[in-house]
Amino acid sequence: MLKKKLLRFSKELKFVFEARKKKVWAVNVAAWKRPHFEKFIEEAHVAYVPLSVSEQALHRLAKWSKVKKIYIWGKLETQVFKDFLAAEPGIKVVRVEDGFIRSVGLGAQHVPPYSLCFDKTGIYFDATQPSDLENLLNNYDFDSDPELLKRAEKCIQTIVENDITKYNEAITNLAATLYGPKLGKRVLVIGQVEDDQSIQFGCDRPFTNNDLVRLASKENPEAQIIYKIHPDVLVGKREGLSNPDDVMGICNIISERMSLNDALTGVDRVYTISSLAGFESLLRGVAVTTVGCPFYAGWGITNDKQKSPRRNRNLTIINVFSASYILYPRYMREGQKVRIEEIVNEVKLKSTS
Repeated sequence: MLKKKLLRFSKELKFVFEARKKKVWAVNVAAWKRPHFEKFIEEAHVAYVPLSVSEQALHRLAKWSKVKKIYIWGKLETQVFKDFLAAEPGIKVVRVEDGFIRSVGLGAQHVPPYSLCFDKTGIYFDATQPSDLENLLNNYDFDSDPELLKRAEKCIQTIVENDITKYNEAITNLAATLYGPKLGKRVLVIGQVEDDQSIQFGCDRPFTNNDLVRLASKENPEAQIIYKIHPDVLVGKREGLSNPDDVMGICNIISERMSLNDALTGVDRVYTISSLAGFESLLRGVAVTTVGCPFYAGWGITNDKQKSPRRNRNLTIINVFSASYILYPRYMREGQKVRIEEIVNEVKLKSTS
C-alpha cells in the first residue's frame, strides 16, 4: 500500500514539474505508448497527467502553464478530469485512438502502431456523440474526388488479396478442418472484448458475445453458427465476461487463432456488436449485421439493429473506406508521416516474408 502511494506521489510530482512549463498535456497514454505517440504529434514537449491529480491542482497548473491543448487517449478519464475540462472551455481537447491498420501484431502485446486517429469532436467508436469521422462521412463530397476513390479501390484490393487487417496476425488455413463441409447457410459471430470502450460507447444497451450468438441463431435457425473468440481473449490479455460454454449447444466455438480471410471461408453473413472486423468483412463482400453502432453502420451498407439519426445519407463501402482509412487517420513509418499505401505495402511484405 505504501509503495503504491509513493509511486502515485512520484508521478504527481513529476507531472507538477512538467506541467508548469508545457502547454500540451496528455491523459491516459500508457507509458509504453508515449514514445510512439509523440512521433505522431507536432508538439515536441508533452506533460503526461496522472489520473490521481486533484481538480484543484489541475486548475492551478493549467493557469500556471497556460495549457492550450490536451490529448486524451480513448474515453477513460476520471470524473474529476471531466469536471476540470467542463470548467476550462478554452482548452482544446483532442481524443486519440489506434487506427484501422494498426500493426503486425496485437497492441495488447505492446507492438508499435502504424496509425493513430486524432479527433477534435469526439472519437470514432463513441456513437453517443458526433466525431470528426462521422462528420466526414456525413459531409464529404466523394463524387468530386475521383482520385481519392481510385486510391481507396486499389487499397481495398491489396488489403483483401493479402488478408490485411487491423493487427495482421499470421495467415492461417484452418477453416476446412474447423468448420467442416458447408451444407447450408453459414454465419460467423465476431467475438469482442466485452468491456471494451467500443461496446460501452457504441451500443445503446448491455449486450454480450453470448447474446450475439443467440441472436444470430434465432435469426438464422437453419444456419451453421460459428463463434470466433476475440484474439486478445485467446492470448489472455483481456478477460471475457460471458462464458462461451453457455452457447456451445447452438454454435461451433472457434478458440484457435484464425486470420480473417480464413475465418470468412464460406460465410454468408457476419454478426458483430461493433467490431472493426465487421467492416473488414464488408470489404471482402460479406453481408454484415451490427447490433451496436460502429462508425461504418447507419450508411446503408449494413443491417443495423441500432439506428443513428445523425447519420443522414447512404454511402458506398468505398466511400466509408475513403473517409475512415485514408482521410481520418495519421500514418507513420520509421518516424516519418506516410500515406496509407506505404503502410499497406509494408504489411503485405511482412505478411509474405
